[in-house]
Amino acid sequence: MSTEHSHDPQKPHTQAPQQPCGSIIDAQGREVPITEQMIQQACQALEQSRKSVTAGVGA
Repeated sequence: MSTEHSHDPQKPHTQAPQQPCGSIIDAQGREVPITEQMIQQACQALEQSRKSVTAGVGA
């Protein structure tokens, strides 16, 4: 008997694409999944605003 085709619950065969973990409600009341791109843009905007505040403090 071959164990080559046996099912091992400890080893997943394929990994499903990661589903969105959160949503926002837009101005029209629609549920919009939060994407990685949205998070990256928010982080970049936060970093820019932090740099602006830091630059203004020393002036």
